[in-house]
Amino acid sequence: MEKDWKLVYFTGDDYRGVIAKELLEENGIDVVVINRKDSSYTSFGDIEVYVSDADEEQANKILEHLKTGDS
Repeated sequence: MEKDWKLVYFTGDDYRGVIAKELLEENGIDVVVINRKDSSYTSFGDIEVYVSDADEEQANKILEHLKTGDS
């Protein structure tokens, strides 16, 4: 991955990763999602959501409510 992409969200729940991706895309932000879950034991690992460095601040504002829902 290029060095100007920033991790703005990660979760162990697949559906939360999809929600984060869709929220960002609806707001015109390009998103890269990386699934780091173990292929055999899907309860291990995270879904990571990255945006460009230029979109990081806006993405964090958009995802603020979703982040507070994670425990």
